[in-house]
Amino acid sequence: MTNVLVVYDRSAGRLLREQEFEHRRDAFAARFEAERQYRDHANVEIVVLTARNRKDLLRTHARYFLSLDELAARMA
Repeated sequence: MTNVLVVYDRSAGRLLREQEFEHRRDAFAARFEAERQYRDHANVEIVVLTARNRKDLLRTHARYFLSLDELAARMA
């Protein structure tokens, strides 16, 4: 399993940070630190995603990792 911390700017549609962790507890510790760091940024979304591998994350949570043009191309 892979645990990935994602810090995403919704207003810009841009990934600010992506960090992979072996252990879920480490990913959540990093998430809580990121939440403190971005507490005054209402448009910043901070999540920990867990999946078997990165390919699964790209399939299920593509909006964090792909541009709008790439997402649109997938839909076509």
